[in-house]
Amino acid sequence: MGENVKTKRKVEFTDVTCRDGIQSLLATRVRTEDLLPAVEKLDKLGFWSLEVWGGATFDVCLRYLKEDPWERLRKFREVAKNTRLEMLVRGQSLVGYRHYPDDVVDAFIKKAVDNGIDVVRVFDALNDVRNMERVIKSAKESGAIVKGAISYTISPVHTIDKYIEIAKELADLGVDIISIKDMAGLLSPYVAYELVKRLKEEIGLPVHVHAQTTSALAMMAYLKAVEAGADIIDTDCYSMSLQTAHPTGEAMIYALKEFGYEISVDMQGYKEVGDYMVNVRKKYKKYDVAPPWPDVDVLIHQIPGGMITNFMSQLKEQGLEDKLNEVLEEVVRVREDLGYPPLVTPTSQIVGTQALMNVIHGERYKVITKEVKDYVKGLYGRPPAPIKEELIKKILGDEKPIYDIRPADLLEPMLDKIRKEATEAGARTEEDILSYAILPVVAKEFFEWREKFKNGEVPPPEVEESLGEVPQECLAPYEFQVTVHGETYNVEIAGVGEKTPAGRPYFIRIDGRLEEVMVQPIREAEVISGQFSETPEGTIAVGKRPRPKGVGDVSSPVSGKVTEIKVNVGDEVKEGDVLLIVEAMKMANEVHAPVSGTVEEILVRVGEHVNPDEVLIRIKPKKK
Repeated sequence: MGENVKTKRKVEFTDVTCRDGIQSLLATRVRTEDLLPAVEKLDKLGFWSLEVWGGATFDVCLRYLKEDPWERLRKFREVAKNTRLEMLVRGQSLVGYRHYPDDVVDAFIKKAVDNGIDVVRVFDALNDVRNMERVIKSAKESGAIVKGAISYTISPVHTIDKYIEIAKELADLGVDIISIKDMAGLLSPYVAYELVKRLKEEIGLPVHVHAQTTSALAMMAYLKAVEAGADIIDTDCYSMSLQTAHPTGEAMIYALKEFGYEISVDMQGYKEVGDYMVNVRKKYKKYDVAPPWPDVDVLIHQIPGGMITNFMSQLKEQGLEDKLNEVLEEVVRVREDLGYPPLVTPTSQIVGTQALMNVIHGERYKVITKEVKDYVKGLYGRPPAPIKEELIKKILGDEKPIYDIRPADLLEPMLDKIRKEATEAGARTEEDILSYAILPVVAKEFFEWREKFKNGEVPPPEVEESLGEVPQECLAPYEFQVTVHGETYNVEIAGVGEKTPAGRPYFIRIDGRLEEVMVQPIREAEVISGQFSETPEGTIAVGKRPRPKGVGDVSSPVSGKVTEIKVNVGDEVKEGDVLLIVEAMKMANEVHAPVSGTVEEILVRVGEHVNPDEVLIRIKPKKK
C-alpha cells in the first residue's frame, strides 16, 4: 500500500499563517504591519504559495481594523518577490455573504490579480459547481492559477463517489488543481488516502489538501494523503498551528523528509517565522481564546469551533448561556432539515443562526431568517440532499424553489448602477467601489472613518481600539467638563497610546477638536472599584430604549446591528411587512410588523446595536 518513496517525489507546501492561521486563532484581527515581516521572511523559504488574502480578512480589515484590504494586498506583494500569493474565494459570494452579479465577480477577480494575487482557491459552500464557474472563468482569463475546492463534510449524501463527481465537473471547467477543503477537521486518514488516490487515478490533476487540526486528525490525514499522491499541503508556522488552525509546518517537513520525499521549504527559516509570530500572538492575546486541547466533539456534531464561539457570544447577550448544548443539538437537526449543507461560510451562519432562533423562541421555525428563506428557495444553489416538502411549504408558502437555475443568472449587472452611490459614500478608487459593492454598510463606515482620520478627527485605529482595554485599576471618567477661570470645556478621552519613556500619549477631544497630549504621571492612585463601559459613537446606550409593552412595540429577535430601516414615521404597514434588518452572526435578520397600522415612532438608526428587550419601532395599530 502506498508509493515507493525512493523516487523522492516532491511535495509542495503552501503556508496559510497570514490568512487562515490568524483567522482560525486570532479572529483575523492581526494588523498588516505585524504580518509584513512574516510575509517577507516566508517569501524566501521555498513555498509553492503563500495564502495571504480572501476569506474573512477582507471584511475584518474594513469592519474592525480600519484598513484597506486592497492596500494590504499591495503591501504583501511589495515584500513577496519570489513566491506566488494566494487567496480564498467563496464562489459567487467572493469575500461576502451573498451572491453577487457576474460583473462584480469579473471585476473583483481581475483587480485581485492586478493587485498581486497569483493563485485563486475557489469553493462553494454547497459544492454547487455552478456557483464556482464564473470565478474560475474570470481567474483563468486574468492569468491566475485556479484551485477548484471540494468542501469536505460527512453526511449520508457526501460519499467519495460524490466528491469524485464534483471534481470531474471542476476539471471540465478548466481548474489547474483539485483542492480538498476540510474546514472542520473531519478528514480521517483513511478517507484522505482513498479520496486522494481516486482523484489522482480518475481526474489526473495535481491534488492539494487543506485541513484544520480542530479534531487532531489532520497531520495523520496529511501523511496518508501524501502517500496516496497529494502534491501540495497547507501548513502554519509552529506558533500559529494546531488547535483550530492547521498542521505544524516544521513537523510536516521533518516527517516527510524522513520518509524520503523532496521538500524545498527551509525548515530553520520557517521556525524563525514561528519565533516572530510568538510575539505577534501575545500582542493579540485577547482574541486568542481557542481551547488548548482538540475538539473531538466535532467528530460527532461536525460543528466548527468558530461557530461554537459565536453561539456562546450570542447566547450570553441574550442571557441564555445554559442553552448552548440545546443549540448544538438543534444545529444537527437544522442541517439535516436543509439537506446536509457543509458547515462553512455562509451556510454555517445560515444553519447556525436558524438553530439559535429555534432555541431562543422555543419553537422550531417560528422566526425564519431571510437567508434560510433564500437558501430553501435556491438562491444559494442546489442543496446537497432534497429538503422535505412540508418544510419548504412552511418556509416559502406558495413559492416554489428554483434549484434548476444558476442563482447568479437571476441577478442584474450591478457595478455601473452603484458607481455614483459608492462615490457619494466615499469611494475613491475602483477597488473602493468593489468593496462597497460587496459590503456596502461596512465599506461606507470605513470610508467615513478614513475621511475623519485624514482630517485628524479620530485617533489611529489601534489607539481607538485600546480604549476598551483600559485595565480596571486605571478606570476613571473618560468624558467630563472642566471649568477654568469661568471658561467651561468639554473633554473626552478618545484613546490611549502605548507608554513611552517620555510619558503616555492621550488622544483627547476638547470641545470636539481632537488633540494629542503627552502625560507623564508624577503621583498615581489606584482606582479599584466601578466598571468601565464605552458606548460606541452613534449608538444609544443599552437601557436607553423602553421595553416592549404594547402590541405595536417592535423589537429584534436577536442582539445585533441595524443595517437597514425600510419605513418612515407615518408609513402605513401591514402585519408581516419587513420594517428593518438586524445583522447578527453576519446574517441579515428581518424584523416584521407584528400588527397592521401606522409607524408612530422610530427609536433606532442604521449602525446602532440593539437587544431583544428594546423597542425599536412603535406602530399605532389599525382600528378594526
